[in-house]
Amino acid sequence: MHNSLIRTIDFSLALAGLIALAPVMGVVYILGKFDTGQPVFRQERVGRHLQPFTLVKFRTMPVETASVATHLIQASSVTKLGSFLRKTKLDELPQLINVLRGEMSLVGPRPCLFNQQELINARDKLGVLDVLPGITGLAQVNGVDMSEPQKLASLDAEMIRSFSLSLYFKLILQTAIGKGAGDQIRH
Repeated sequence: MHNSLIRTIDFSLALAGLIALAPVMGVVYILGKFDTGQPVFRQERVGRHLQPFTLVKFRTMPVETASVATHLIQASSVTKLGSFLRKTKLDELPQLINVLRGEMSLVGPRPCLFNQQELINARDKLGVLDVLPGITGLAQVNGVDMSEPQKLASLDAEMIRSFSLSLYFKLILQTAIGKGAGDQIRH
């Protein structure tokens, strides 16, 4: 799924996105300082071939919130700013840095936590861990989150099997227009 053409497109779009959205990210950072005091959230996630990497996002919950999958956290844990950031997907913008570093792709299976063993096992059986994780994918635009590990792994595998340049851009476009947004709480 992830060849040099996709890597080149990932890098180019991530760099352009970071440059174009720098003012927006600056505003979110400042608002986040007032909201939680620590606007940037870093968390170790499962990368390609089970390699750990540090995912970067804008913080949407208080600093002391437990480090577990979002579907295990109460929705009331999300701050007012965090709710807005999630709804608009602005919380995801710092992941463009992960894409630049080559730790993620714009499109791929969402990276999970190492304590989500059921999902890791399901993905491993289907070869999903052989590709870079992504900011968005087939499961996200269909509103399937990590609370359904078997279904999620199955959709991830389907996306990988049917991957094409047109699917790549289709999933990015669907994410940009909000398809799947609000169907799940993402962290």
